[in-house]
Amino acid sequence: MTLSCFELGDQMLSVEEARQALTTLIERPLAHEVIDLHRAHGRRLAHDIMAPINVPPSTNAAMDGIALAWPDTQPSQWPLIGHSLAGHGFQGAVPPGACVRITTGAPLPEGTDTVIMQEQLTTHGEHLHIANPERVKRGQNVRLAGEDILKGNLALSKGTRLDAASMGLLASLGVAQVCVARPPTVALFSTGDEVTAPGEPLENARIYDANRFTLMGLLTEHGAEMIDLGILPDDQQAIRKALSHAAQVSDLVLTSGGVSAGQADFTRPALEQLGQLTFWRVALRPGRPLACGWLGESRTPFVGLPGNPVAVMVTFSQFVVPLLHHLQALPMTPPPRLYAVADEVLNSRYQRTDFLRGIYHSDTQGVLHVRTTGAQGSGMLSSMVAANCLIELPEDQDGAQAGEVVCIQPLVRWP
Repeated sequence: MTLSCFELGDQMLSVEEARQALTTLIERPLAHEVIDLHRAHGRRLAHDIMAPINVPPSTNAAMDGIALAWPDTQPSQWPLIGHSLAGHGFQGAVPPGACVRITTGAPLPEGTDTVIMQEQLTTHGEHLHIANPERVKRGQNVRLAGEDILKGNLALSKGTRLDAASMGLLASLGVAQVCVARPPTVALFSTGDEVTAPGEPLENARIYDANRFTLMGLLTEHGAEMIDLGILPDDQQAIRKALSHAAQVSDLVLTSGGVSAGQADFTRPALEQLGQLTFWRVALRPGRPLACGWLGESRTPFVGLPGNPVAVMVTFSQFVVPLLHHLQALPMTPPPRLYAVADEVLNSRYQRTDFLRGIYHSDTQGVLHVRTTGAQGSGMLSSMVAANCLIELPEDQDGAQAGEVVCIQPLVRWP
């Protein structure tokens, strides 16, 4: 049984314990909605979709040529008795020894089982001659009814994010509308008098607001809608007012940094005034501190990520993505993983999960190999730009030697 996130307090949690406990913040998954298929790209299915028809609906020709019943002994001449066109099939049965012209996608007439391609045919009066009949195989160039999807079989699973291929598949089944999970609305903000918006002059001792834009990109990639609260000043009342508004208009409030006990950290007391809050230490690097809780009478979930940019991205992938899925009543699935051979020594600490930024590639034998991007400082966003995976070194593993097989989590990249 999973403990409530509030029962875990300040104890050290494993990555999996933290991932599971965060889901207890979700009291009411979001409602589903039915939308037209043309609007569904990027949305997640709320239910399994079973095939209402066979795809293809009927046995048909895979290329232009003639359709016939291929005999055990091959005559050299075949009388042509008609045509089967896409959308206009041949009416009746084709008798043995005869053939019909057929176009790609046209239904295979009754009494036929094979298609001979056009390039293999020559005309002799009212008959067709087949070149190299010894090369013909019964059933060739034929697409069987239901060979793609059989009626009644699972076409797409609940939780599938609809891309171009899956939208085409649904259209081939005649599906015009789909029931999808409503995209979560996430309120996002940065805090601090030292934080400056990109494009503004950078005064002494100030920094540009990188984390909020990183999170904007991550949320967009995962199909969430955003309410951007901008940069909030170091003013407890201003933060409290913004958080109160965010709790009323969003499904999740997300921030990074600013929840420690420092003199100028006003986010934490504002959060505690508005709802229930707890702080965790998670046994991972980068990204050890984590805050979570509820805000306002709506008990809107809140997650406070660490402040370092790389830690933000790592903790988002491990904790926020499953939380977004859970909000949509979708199955909790772990991050996708592959296995690769380490090309160098990888350092980690026992009883802590380490996520190293890595670059994986395939050698000439098709074996995956991985190396780090170099320096692994948690503030080095350039290392995330260079990486195409996270190398996951679990808590029961004290590093890895060159040549050892390690787990990697591929990073999603836009083309």
